[in-house]
Amino acid sequence: MGAGHDLDMLTVVLVPNAAPPLRRVEPEYAEIVRLCRLPLAVAEVSAALRLPLAVTKILVGDLISDGILNFRGPANSEAVPDDLNILRAVLDGIRKI
Repeated sequence: MGAGHDLDMLTVVLVPNAAPPLRRVEPEYAEIVRLCRLPLAVAEVSAALRLPLAVTKILVGDLISDGILNFRGPANSEAVPDDLNILRAVLDGIRKI
């Protein structure tokens, strides 16, 4: 990934109040900033943009590097991959989009 951040689909991203102005001209970046006024998982951003997860991770990583997005890993990074509660939360979020 160009930004060098280890993001996964459950990483939560958010535009902080003191974010610098967006300097990128591609419309996908502006849409991510608009969406992330509230905390969203990378998978939710990907679904909203209708872009592959790998592409969304790169775009989100660029915005993190630019200081426009903050990120945090999943609430429990020790969670077992088949933890149904986490998977249900992600699926519910994607369905709402």
